[in-house]
Amino acid sequence: MSDKKGTKLIAQNKKAYHDYFILETYQAGIALKGTEVKALRQGRCNLKDSYVKIENNEAFIKNMHISPYEQGNRFNHDSLRDKKLLLHKYEINKLIGASTVDRHTLIPTKIYFSGSYVKVDIAIAKGKKLYDKRQDIAKKDQKRAAEKDFKLKLQA
Repeated sequence: MSDKKGTKLIAQNKKAYHDYFILETYQAGIALKGTEVKALRQGRCNLKDSYVKIENNEAFIKNMHISPYEQGNRFNHDSLRDKKLLLHKYEINKLIGASTVDRHTLIPTKIYFSGSYVKVDIAIAKGKKLYDKRQDIAKKDQKRAAEKDFKLKLQA
C-alpha cells in the first residue's frame, strides 16, 4: 500500500483507534539496526501492544515487535528491544507535558517508509471508556447498513 508521496505503509495500530481518542500526532524517525530495516521491508512488524516512554529526555518505543530477518544469522537483532525515536527537543518537551501533566498516553499509530527512511507516527491519546467503544461500534454498524442500502438502491 503506497501513495504518490513515496510513502509505503508497513504496519498500523488499529487497536489504538479502538481503545483511545487520538488528540494529536507527531512524525518521528526511528533508530534501527540493519537487519531490522530489512525485516521491515518484508513487512514483519507489529505495533499492537507498543507504547512510547520518555526517559532522560529521550523517547523510546517499547514492545514494538520486529521479527528477526531470516537471512540475518548472528547479526540478527532482539525482536522486542527498545528503539530510540528521533524527535526535536521541543517535541519531546510537548510529549513530556502531555504524558505527565495531562495524564495522556503516548502510542505509535503507524510505521511506514518515507522515501528510504523509516518513520513512526506517535499519537497523544486519551483512553476510551467502555460506553465510548460501544458508541463507536454502533456508528460503524449504522454506516455499514446505510452503505449497503445505498448499494442495493443503485442495483435496482
